[in-house]
Amino acid sequence: MPGQGQSLTAVDSGLLSPLQPGQVSLSLFLSSPDGDTVVGTGVILPFSGADPVPGACNMEFNLEIDPNVYIHYNLYETTIRFAPANIGYERGETPPACDQSTATNTRWRLQYDVYQYFLPENDLSERSLFSAIQAVADIQGMMANGKWVMRLSSSDVSMALFNSIPGQGVIYSVIVRDPLLNTSASYVPVHTYACSFTSTLDGCYTLGKISTKLFFTISGLAGLFVCFFGHRYFKCELFCMGFSFAAFFFFVLITRTTDLNYDICLALSAVIGVVGGVLLVMSWWRFGSVMACIIVVGLMLGFLIASTVLFTPLDSAISQRSDVVFWATFCCIMIIVPLFFLRWPREGNIITCGVVGGYAVVLAVNAYIYTSLSYITLNILKRFLNNNFSSVFTDVPFQTIDFVMITVWVVLGVCGIVLQLFRERSRPFFPPSPYLMWLQERERRKTNVLDPSHHFPPLPNRLLARARQLTKRTEPAGEHTPLLL
Repeated sequence: MPGQGQSLTAVDSGLLSPLQPGQVSLSLFLSSPDGDTVVGTGVILPFSGADPVPGACNMEFNLEIDPNVYIHYNLYETTIRFAPANIGYERGETPPACDQSTATNTRWRLQYDVYQYFLPENDLSERSLFSAIQAVADIQGMMANGKWVMRLSSSDVSMALFNSIPGQGVIYSVIVRDPLLNTSASYVPVHTYACSFTSTLDGCYTLGKISTKLFFTISGLAGLFVCFFGHRYFKCELFCMGFSFAAFFFFVLITRTTDLNYDICLALSAVIGVVGGVLLVMSWWRFGSVMACIIVVGLMLGFLIASTVLFTPLDSAISQRSDVVFWATFCCIMIIVPLFFLRWPREGNIITCGVVGGYAVVLAVNAYIYTSLSYITLNILKRFLNNNFSSVFTDVPFQTIDFVMITVWVVLGVCGIVLQLFRERSRPFFPPSPYLMWLQERERRKTNVLDPSHHFPPLPNRLLARARQLTKRTEPAGEHTPLLL
């Protein structure tokens, strides 16, 4: 029968049993709590007397010696926690005291290396998980296949935060090291997909909401159009840029200030995005200020470039300092980009069409097939929505699908930019404002008496005369005399 302190019910659970002198066997029992049939895999790891003892200084969890890593996730972050280890000791000896002193002959000299290993993308199978667990369960396997993330000392809090990637399998492991004896031991690896396999709504198999797929499918089609024809159809480009700018801003604002459902927030953001797109088009239509609109377009490109730069490993070096450093860097990159548009407005606008339009296609593909490129902007959105996101490690896997999507993005961007530059080389830089053209045409008709349109009555008078012709009976004129010219 399971006893307190000697048993554990959990996923990715493990037990550590110190052996007594002369002991040659150990019995471990595994059962399903509800009697259901489950699939599992087991790994046995032996430790010597010089190896650190994972979880031997546990004062928080249920087991007396707890070598497990406990994981908790939400939409934004994944947190792992573990009990401190103790230095090794031989069979039959009394375990060293955990908190009696901080000298070098105590557990305070131990160091903790945190590793992560990404499972294949879009693969939720048990076979993939079990083979990965067996590959990285011991120290040599995790060091050879996993990625080292961080090192904690014994004086640090035994906790690490990571970026949540729903639907992407990740295995986390902690290796405790004794630098004095040059020995090490592994905690029990733990995995997560940052989603639920039992939930009927938003589970791992139903991650993509219908509203999200619809939204990004339409956005991807619009992005494909802007990528190749944005500069030629300037009003359509302005509407798409204004829509993206307003929708993103108000999605953050609505989510931060209200408790509305995700679908409602997305619908409201789309409506406000339409209003933002119409306002940007109308501002150009009414005032004809191309540069003001180009600044907004430049900010869109600056936002994407800043997000891409901070998506690289540079993010870890910047974000771990403070939120102020991160946002200062982000804003500087975002603001510098539109300055180049003041010198080369047409070229900058065409480049924005190619880059932003191509990325919209990548986001549309991500609504159906997971790709890490979506986290270029999603990480920024998470920082807006989560105050504690600066302490999160934002590593994401780069696998075959990601390199394919990078190629697609580059090909779309380059083809769109080259095509538009070639097609627009002999055309005016930007189309004129329709309202200003109408004012100029009206003034020209007033002053140019030789213009045939000058002799046309105004439109209301023409409509009134036409109505009178339709309602008034035509009287016979009598004799008709031809006019000789």
